[in-house]
Amino acid sequence: MEEGFRIWANPSSPHAEGRKARAALEDARERIKARLGLGQGDKNYELIFTSGASEAAALALQQAKAGARLVSSVEHDAVLKAVPDAERLPVLSNGALDLENLREALQRENPLVAVQQVNSETGNRQDLEAISAMVEDAGGMLLADCAQSAAKLALPPCDMAVLSAHKFGGPIGIGALLVADYAMLSPTGGHERGYRRGTENLPGALGMAAALEVAGQPYLDPAILKPLDQLADEVRAEGGTWLSDRLLDSTPYIRAIAMPNMSATAQVMRFDMAGIAVSQGSACSSGTMKTSHVMEAMQVEPEVAANTIRVSLGWNTTREEVERFCDVWLGMARS
Repeated sequence: MEEGFRIWANPSSPHAEGRKARAALEDARERIKARLGLGQGDKNYELIFTSGASEAAALALQQAKAGARLVSSVEHDAVLKAVPDAERLPVLSNGALDLENLREALQRENPLVAVQQVNSETGNRQDLEAISAMVEDAGGMLLADCAQSAAKLALPPCDMAVLSAHKFGGPIGIGALLVADYAMLSPTGGHERGYRRGTENLPGALGMAAALEVAGQPYLDPAILKPLDQLADEVRAEGGTWLSDRLLDSTPYIRAIAMPNMSATAQVMRFDMAGIAVSQGSACSSGTMKTSHVMEAMQVEPEVAANTIRVSLGWNTTREEVERFCDVWLGMARS
């Protein structure tokens, strides 16, 4: 990013400084595509830089040359608000998209379906291979929200995908929309081949590329996660709910945990006082302290939903931090 600030100029300007910035921007674009393994297989994805996942999702949902918009009922608020009139697709109690309902909904003309690869509140992973095949057979488009999974899991089969750099250790204020074919979108004029307004964030793009290139595989050492696996039994013994037990396919770096006899709001505040940052629902909406629409869609019991916090582990989380969280959780549950 420091290099990006040193050479910054408007990458769309024709002068020498602008051309130098453009070269650096395009190099970052190709590095990101290479790190994500794009261009392999039958789709050669293009990459449109955005200010983050929310803008990328709105761009895809609002500018796609498609008919009916179909979004799962457990999508991120940014997706639901981008197309408030979209048809909501129900999920089962395990968080999985109801595929029978999807099959019926795909009878709409030229549908665009939006589904998260990994849910930001529960950590549940959708079966996007099966969903993608259904959407393709119906002649529709699939938008995969990969904000929580890029650099952690392989990108799923899809027509478009949403990325956010800060979710894998990159800077805030930069993300991307991957698109299998520019022709899927209606251009709006401006930068990024005419699909986005606003001057390109060169330092952010370089930071995003660098973060992807140093992202390890697996995303987190299993040894870091082991204390959480041990905590699960103790949560159950204390009368709490380990939400991963009911999920279709839980991912290790996002856990949803309900504590008996203490609201999520109180937990968030008490953990904060202990120097531990957790969320009630998605971080983007947790400030409202409202009941999670994800829990409602999964038909989680209201008393459990009200006591559920989200625990997410970042690229730099240490085992000592995980152990301390476990100790504090147990102390609070037993107090």
